[in-house]
Amino acid sequence: MTRPPMPAHRSDRVSLLKHLAMFRTDILATQPARLYRAKMAEVKLPFLHSVMVNTPDLVRLVLQDRPKDFPKSDRVREGLRLLLGNSVFVTNGPTWERQRRMIDPAFEGGRLRDTFPAMWDAAEATAARMQAGQVEIEAAMSHAAADVIFRTLFSVPIEDETAAQVYHTFRAHQRTAPILNPAALVRFPRWMPRIFSRETRATAARIRALITQMTEARMAAIKAGSAPDDLATKIMTTRDPVTGDMFDTEEMVDQVAIFFLAGHETSASALAWTLYLIATHPDWQVLLATEAAALRPYLESGAVPEFGFLKRFPLIRDTFREALRLYPPVPMLVRETAQREVFRKRKLGVGTQVIVSPWHMGRHEAIWPDPHAFRPERWQEPATREHARDGYLPFSAGPRVCTGAGFAMAEAVLILARLLHDWELSAIPGKVPVPIAHMTVRARDGIWLELCPRAAKP
Repeated sequence: MTRPPMPAHRSDRVSLLKHLAMFRTDILATQPARLYRAKMAEVKLPFLHSVMVNTPDLVRLVLQDRPKDFPKSDRVREGLRLLLGNSVFVTNGPTWERQRRMIDPAFEGGRLRDTFPAMWDAAEATAARMQAGQVEIEAAMSHAAADVIFRTLFSVPIEDETAAQVYHTFRAHQRTAPILNPAALVRFPRWMPRIFSRETRATAARIRALITQMTEARMAAIKAGSAPDDLATKIMTTRDPVTGDMFDTEEMVDQVAIFFLAGHETSASALAWTLYLIATHPDWQVLLATEAAALRPYLESGAVPEFGFLKRFPLIRDTFREALRLYPPVPMLVRETAQREVFRKRKLGVGTQVIVSPWHMGRHEAIWPDPHAFRPERWQEPATREHARDGYLPFSAGPRVCTGAGFAMAEAVLILARLLHDWELSAIPGKVPVPIAHMTVRARDGIWLELCPRAAKP
């Protein structure tokens, strides 16, 4: 079996300037290899004190046992503030609690079933767009994930004029937005202007203007009684059970922005890495293709199956789980101390950055057997449940667990099954992707695969 690619790691000792230079291009490359074994790591600078907690007890303390004592760091929003505003991704305290009370009902089990036909249509459209030959699969999955978001959120395909503009402008925004904003390192006063390029500001403003246009149109349709029963309508008509309030247009724009970023960018990353792992393990791919053949009667008849049909793809689901362990889309979760703490005999002052790394926890050598290997069959082993409890964090954990986790799993299993039904995937010699972390874990030069129609195989 081909060993999954890993990023280069810095040496244990580098100068501050070199460390910052590396951080601006790739978060993962700034981490030493010893973090796959370490219990905690500490960085102490005049303008920044941070620790990475790398043991299950400390991770549970921060994310689950005392989450209010470790709110999301204000520094997280510095590079995202132009696009995300005051969305649920960056807020804390009562504001965040109110937002979650109004958002979570849209992603409950029953509502997820309601979105399944839109997911099915997106999966069908994705399979139809694929072509034989060499394909840059990250770009293809970015398009597919964006299509799912627009169909389930606003009941329009990505070919819709406004949806297409949001998608293409977001791609431009990704290319210009810095990984590291200076204010994420040095805490600037709120009144001080943040440094962004002209193009970064322009693309963020354009995306928000387009989302505002879609949101206002939906608000009008809701008032007229003609709005479709999709996720946007559900969220925009849900009242906070505590205050009775609903989202106004500006608040809804913030939330749609994070739905698009989280639901599109993270899903695209996870799907692309999963397909690469499948392509590099042909014997396992045969098993998955056999499982995906369950789609055939529906594709031949044109019928849309029930949501429960996804239970027929356990191996595909396990493959996606294993890809999320190896390549979690969000590699670092950043919190900060709200009071003085002591971690492993180290004193942490108020405002210390506390980092939980799904990337390192998912590969930690004290938690996972053969942690850097692709072994999807491990998810059928009883011991994996314990390992996952300690080190599996692709959707975070605790009160801030990703509200769309079930949505993401359903979307991924369906798209993977649909592609495996039609296509055989092969790695291209000499094109090994190198994982780097920008907004999510992507490949430095993309992920290139060879696609061959499965029916054409002798």
